Amino acid sequence: MPRVQKVQASKPSGSWTRFIAVIATILAVLVAILTYVDARIQSFYIFDQPKLHAIAKEAIAKHGNNTDGIFEHIVTELRKDPKVGPTLNPNSFRDHSEWVFNNAGGAMGSMYIIHASITEYLIFFGTPIGTEGHTGRHTADDYFHILYGEQQAFRAGDLTPERYPAGEMHYLPRGLVKQYMMPESGCWALELAQGKF
Repeated sequence: MPRVQKVQASKPSGSWTRFIAVIATILAVLVAILTYVDARIQSFYIFDQPKLHAIAKEAIAKHGNNTDGIFEHIVTELRKDPKVGPTLNPNSFRDHSEWVFNNAGGAMGSMYIIHASITEYLIFFGTPIGTEGHTGRHTADDYFHILYGEQQAFRAGDLTPERYPAGEMHYLPRGLVKQYMMPESGCWALELAQGKF
């Protein structure tokens, strides 16, 4: 009768165990840092959303449907703020090379970046010919100040649209998803996003 040899399972090597321990420690530290930053992220913001909304409404009241005048008013007012002014794009929104197309969620528009950092961005966004699509699921709170035209939106399950005319603000909390539409007559907005990007 042949002898049966017992095969012993090999023990994990010490280097493998150390590797797992190092990775687990790095992940734990990273989670702790991100949790700490997330709890204090507002302290990194330089824009005050209610103040931006007031500036947008003031620009609309002063310039009506003159989008160029509205944009100029907003940028001029922001530059006056000693905290905000130095962080703004030094190039004019009238420079076509400063504008880029943004195609996200099936919706296409044009945007001019006023300010961008790891915790905030402020842009002019819109289209003169209309668009519609998905908002995306953002990790930031989004404040969409309508400057010209109207934006419509709805959440899955809503049977009627939300309507945001010029002077109104469409607030999209982080994590929330909607479909939105800007009509063919055009729509322009001042968009502030605050959070993690």
